[in-house]
Amino acid sequence: MLRYAIIFLVIAIIAAALGLGGVAGFAMYLAYGAAVIFVILLVLHLVGVNTRV
Repeated sequence: MLRYAIIFLVIAIIAAALGLGGVAGFAMYLAYGAAVIFVILLVLHLVGVNTRV
């Protein structure tokens, strides 16, 4: 997930540099969503690892 967030962030930066505001906004939206999902899965993983004995 983090890989997708970084890829979409790079796409958004390139699109913004080229003046493609709509594409940049959508890519940022996808990057934010992927980053949020990554953080949620990371927290669930860490909680699951700490509860094992």
